[in-house]
Amino acid sequence: MRVTSNIAVIKGDGIGGDVIDSALQVMEIALRRVGCVMPHLDEINAGAGYYAAEGIDIEEGGEERAGKADAIFLGAIGLPSIRHQDGTEISPHLRLRDRYGLYAGVRPVKAYPNAPQKLAAPEAAGIDLVLIRESTEGLFYTAAVHGRSKIEGDHAVEETLRITRPTTEKLHRFAFRLAEKRRQRGRQGKLTCVDKANVFNAMAFFRKIFDEVKSEFPLVETSYQYVDAMALELIRQPWNFDVLVTENMFGDILSDLAAGLVGGMGMASCGEIGDTTGLFQPAHGSAPDIMGQDKANPLATILSAALMLDYLAEKTGQSSYADATQIIEKAVEQGFSDHALRPKEFGGDMGTNAITETLCSLCENATA
Repeated sequence: MRVTSNIAVIKGDGIGGDVIDSALQVMEIALRRVGCVMPHLDEINAGAGYYAAEGIDIEEGGEERAGKADAIFLGAIGLPSIRHQDGTEISPHLRLRDRYGLYAGVRPVKAYPNAPQKLAAPEAAGIDLVLIRESTEGLFYTAAVHGRSKIEGDHAVEETLRITRPTTEKLHRFAFRLAEKRRQRGRQGKLTCVDKANVFNAMAFFRKIFDEVKSEFPLVETSYQYVDAMALELIRQPWNFDVLVTENMFGDILSDLAAGLVGGMGMASCGEIGDTTGLFQPAHGSAPDIMGQDKANPLATILSAALMLDYLAEKTGQSSYADATQIIEKAVEQGFSDHALRPKEFGGDMGTNAITETLCSLCENATA
């Protein structure tokens, strides 16, 4: 079967190019195993390095090309030494989120055998949850890249916590549908609304809409947690949770905390999905100090590529993309189980190239 899609590729800064190249190699082999050709790749220049060289953070027409693609694949954006005059980071990806309404930030958190686990309880080996972070509103609504803050000289700065009904309804429906899908695939299929409804009117509104949407999904088990209690539960018993849905800033913090339980940011994949396109990237930074040194762990980016293929399966109706996702995910699982994946990030002896070669071999030999 021949399936073609168009992916906008933004390698960005630091190790972005290293990990994107790795993921594309693995993705191509997984697709070939299921009879698919590699999507067309449209590489777009963007990032802090590009800003330093050209004075703009994304090439002319780059935002438009990204929006026309079936998906956007991003490596990493930002360099510590290159900032705007006000000290904020170069962040064209935040503008892409806003422009294309990428409201559903998908952050899987999964424990792999023989990968670092910070919790001693034996149940920690079964951690397998997904955090859905609203990605366009909340406290990020006035992120510096959008220019929406109210700045009163040196006297005060006001940021806005924005929750709207249209976006929040879509977010909750996305989360409920994901819980249904995970239940069909043998997971718990439970959905937890994480908020601070006892303090903020905006968060009470967030929960109110959750309750309204809940009536459309009567088979999905639901629960509620205040965000501070949720942080505690992620340390005490994260294996009891399956899908979490929350506001932007809360999700930003909780997803990093959860990633730390299963190996750190080198395993933190991410998808940001809207009505017309999705952006997929590792949740880690650009790590310019190890760029090009064969030290970066590409697994977060490879797992993000798997998320992207699963998204393309739904978007195009081609189940073979989802089959390729399964090949990649099973290859990562097998690699850790067999001690064949030993990232330097975890104290092992394998850099970017060795991990890539190992996963390519596992995918090549997988049952299609």
